[in-house]
Amino acid sequence: MIIDDLSVLAEVTAMVDAYETALMTNDVAALDGFFRDAPQTVRYGVAENLYGFEAIAAFRIGRSGGSPSRSRLRTEITTFGRDFAIANVEFLREGAKRPGRQSQTWVRTEIGWKIVSAHVSLLQEGVDQRLSP
Repeated sequence: MIIDDLSVLAEVTAMVDAYETALMTNDVAALDGFFRDAPQTVRYGVAENLYGFEAIAAFRIGRSGGSPSRSRLRTEITTFGRDFAIANVEFLREGAKRPGRQSQTWVRTEIGWKIVSAHVSLLQEGVDQRLSP
C-alpha cells in the first residue's frame, strides 16, 4: 500500500479545503454533499452525537448561523492507498482561547470522496494547550 501518494493527497487536500470553505460560508447543501449518504455515517460534534446521514443533515438545517468563525492552525492529511484518507485539523474559533480539533475519515466511493466519520472537539479549560511544532 502506498501512503501519501501525491495525486491522492492532492485530491483529499482539495476536498478538505472545500469543506472548510463550505463550513465558513454555511453552505448547508455543500456540507451535506461531503458526507456519505448512509446510516453508518457518524459525526460527533462538540455537543452532539449524530448517527446516520439523515441525523447529520437535520443538525445542519437546525443550526442557526452555522459554525462559529475559525482559523485553521494546522492540517494533517494522510492517505492510505488510493481510496482511504484521514484528515486532522487543529483550529481556533474567533475570540476563543482554547483550540479545537476536527478529524475526518474520507473514503473514495463510486461518486467521489465522502466523509464516513467525523469528530469535532474543543480542548477543556486548564488542559495543556501547547500547539505541536
